[in-house]
Amino acid sequence: MALKTQREMAALSGKVQTVLGLVEPTELGLTLTHEHLTMTFECCFSPPPPGQEHLVEAPIEMKNLFWLNQNAYSNKENLLLNQESEAVKEELLLFKRAGGGTIVENTTTGISRDLKTLKRLSQETGVHVVAGAGFYVGDTHSIETQKMSVEQLTDIIVSEVLHGADGTDVRCGVIGEIGVSWPIMESEKKVLQATAHAQAQLGCPVIIHPGRNPTAPAQIVRILQEAGGDIPKTVMSHLDRTIFDKGDLLEFASLGSYLEYDLFGTEMLNYPFNPDVDMPSDSDRIKSIRLLVEEGFEDRVLVAHDIHTKNRLTKFGGHGYSHILTNIVPKMLSRGIKQSVVDKILIENPKHWLTFK
Repeated sequence: MALKTQREMAALSGKVQTVLGLVEPTELGLTLTHEHLTMTFECCFSPPPPGQEHLVEAPIEMKNLFWLNQNAYSNKENLLLNQESEAVKEELLLFKRAGGGTIVENTTTGISRDLKTLKRLSQETGVHVVAGAGFYVGDTHSIETQKMSVEQLTDIIVSEVLHGADGTDVRCGVIGEIGVSWPIMESEKKVLQATAHAQAQLGCPVIIHPGRNPTAPAQIVRILQEAGGDIPKTVMSHLDRTIFDKGDLLEFASLGSYLEYDLFGTEMLNYPFNPDVDMPSDSDRIKSIRLLVEEGFEDRVLVAHDIHTKNRLTKFGGHGYSHILTNIVPKMLSRGIKQSVVDKILIENPKHWLTFK
């Protein structure tokens, strides 16, 4: 390893890397660990129910807002969050006024990562933003990416952390969200192995988007472990749409990753990506978190909204990035989760996860 690279990695130790540079972990404050500030989601367009095709191209307006909230992936305009950077800026200012300090931005290669915009948003709002390195789900992998070796993929991820990504000098501070489908695709398995190799070199945080099957998170953990990944430094996202059985949840929790409930504010009758899933309510999510706390996993829980479509912004009648701070925290407290535990979930756990070893 080149001496320069060794020095660059040593400089990261004990720090958190934001889009504006390194900061002390104590500076982060209240942190949402899984959000998007600018991205596109056209890869996951879902055809609308029969008879509703005319709404695919419809503008977002009050009269179709209820439909949109139930069919968020069936309206093309709704999938272009990257068009709303000014609205997102206003949202971040609201988040800051609500006490928020940091957002981990999970947009990776494949869904239009835009590091220049992330840097500008952080500069203009004073909110710390941590950008994600790596690749989204296999359906978004280019032919070139699919042909790469694990070693080549590892080099790209390491470079995005140490030197900058997408032709910029803006450096990523976390690997992920690394996208995985169900069943797992071959190129996704290689990206997981590369993620583990890069994590072993850098001592950095990792965050995973698991396939939509209850056994997917454990399968991913095994792949990462076999490749040398650091599971206690890894977040498993979207547990609120993935593992519903209490026994299965506690069994997965015992594997040691962070446990993220990151769809707060999302309530829909039919989940298009897995019709077998009954999307939980926010109250259900709080019950699952309370269970994990009661079972001794309070040091491993993280929360977020995973905002990635326009309809979830307050501009379009959505809940925005402040929903957890203004609405969910009071409900958590009223349901017996202590303030000290809430602080752990929103401040201490993110801080420990995001700090480079």
